[in-house]
Amino acid sequence: MQESSRKKVPNQSHRFYEQPPQEPGSCYWPPMNHGGGLYSDDVFEQNHLPSEAFKQYCNLESSSGTSGYPPQNSSSTASFTSNGSPSSHQECHSYSLDPYYSPDNNCGSPISRSCLTDDAADDLRHKIRELETAMLGPDTDGFDIYSVANPVDPVLPVQEAGWKDVAEIMSRKDLKEMLCACARAIGENDMLTGEWLVSELRGMVSVSGEPIQRLGAYLLEALIARTASSGNSICKALRCKEPIGTEMLSYMHILYEICPYFKFGYLSANGAIAEAIKGENRVHIIDFQIAQGNQWITLMQALANRPGGPPKVTITGIDDSTSAFARGGGLEIVGKRLSLLAESLMVPFEFRGIAGSASEIQREDLKVQPGEAIAVSFTLVLHHMPDESVGSQNHRDRILRLVKSLSPKVVTVVEHESNNNTAPFYSRFLQTLKYYTAIFESIDVTLPRDHKERINVEQHCLARDIVNIVACEGAERVERHELLGKWRSRFLMAGFKPHPLSPFVNATIEALLKNYSDKYTLEERDGALYLGWLNQNLVTSSAWI
Repeated sequence: MQESSRKKVPNQSHRFYEQPPQEPGSCYWPPMNHGGGLYSDDVFEQNHLPSEAFKQYCNLESSSGTSGYPPQNSSSTASFTSNGSPSSHQECHSYSLDPYYSPDNNCGSPISRSCLTDDAADDLRHKIRELETAMLGPDTDGFDIYSVANPVDPVLPVQEAGWKDVAEIMSRKDLKEMLCACARAIGENDMLTGEWLVSELRGMVSVSGEPIQRLGAYLLEALIARTASSGNSICKALRCKEPIGTEMLSYMHILYEICPYFKFGYLSANGAIAEAIKGENRVHIIDFQIAQGNQWITLMQALANRPGGPPKVTITGIDDSTSAFARGGGLEIVGKRLSLLAESLMVPFEFRGIAGSASEIQREDLKVQPGEAIAVSFTLVLHHMPDESVGSQNHRDRILRLVKSLSPKVVTVVEHESNNNTAPFYSRFLQTLKYYTAIFESIDVTLPRDHKERINVEQHCLARDIVNIVACEGAERVERHELLGKWRSRFLMAGFKPHPLSPFVNATIEALLKNYSDKYTLEERDGALYLGWLNQNLVTSSAWI
């Protein structure tokens, strides 16, 4: 990360077809590559909103209120296991992150009562009594179960107004409100309040419940992880047993089919590229996150049917070891697959694979030839590139300047419409809650709750991103989304101009959405497309020249 942006990427980072499959990195939930999904290499930034914003985000419009959830038993544990079944975290490489801790479970929450000092324990008992009094009323018989063995200092400072607020929140049993309160307490280092809220939330979340309960399970997991440590320690602790590559591909395929987000990105980007390379005889597509290469199947088919015959097509595919893990092999798998497709379509074709981090690419790695029409694809990958807020090297803007120097015919960008790159922790949590509430609700419409693979899909394709956004900081937080307005500023500074998507592309997307729920929304604004769920924009697509 701290390496000079002008330095050539070491050979071990960039090998053509020769890099063997690698195990996922140990410093974060490996972002799941699949050709650009919301679970792609993808999970998100830094602390406090005013109380007005707190109230606003705790009453999200995209979901009905959730109150009075029945307690869930231990089978609702939000653990991340290879078979996706609710279970404890005893397979973790470090401490357990089990948010459903009980005295019989040695892998419970690291914020256990046994960790308290005598003074803190007295403080805890005093505040518990305050909380019980606020919720249940004064003890009429005057008996205090804590006063016999552990008398409480009557002058112990207590923030009465704050604890009454917490008591009111807990009495309402509104899951969103309690998650917000818990995040706020943890963000303010109020660990006692955070622990009390965690203990209540354990019985309200479930990986097999309503959308907000399922999302709540992963958010609670992330909050507990955050309180346990920071930076590398958190992310290493989050490394539990991963599914094998074939299983991951199956989960990604299910998510690809049940949600239109990825097809939206592929169709809109390919439409812009096809229009930009009309009449060109030599086309060079540079894909900064090729994953399985699925995006280019439909484009190759369209080029094969072009009047006058197809052009000679070169695809340079960039990807790291995470996708190799999901694919079950290196980029040679993608190259062989696309080569067979091109041969069947009689399209002259060449594939070049670069195994390495997209943020470290240098111009010479791309081997651009004179006379080639260049098209560049950034499908759900730019948000993984660190900027000036992470370290001294601003790779996010450097890569855009590098691409501009290639004089491309078009550059396509598909990104999450979320703002959590430089946001403080609490506002980042609220944004994550709002954004993923819409995602989980959209899954609920298409995939039945009793579907045997639904838990696996959500745990392995979405939960890792959520945990990364909430629990991790610094370089270990790789999910760093920005709104299209911010991306627009970056592209303009790099010398690009917006290139409006064609009406044909818009009509194609509208036809696609008719196969899904009528709750999906499509909006064109300033030449870009916004795909959303109800009132929440989720993914944007734009083109630049």
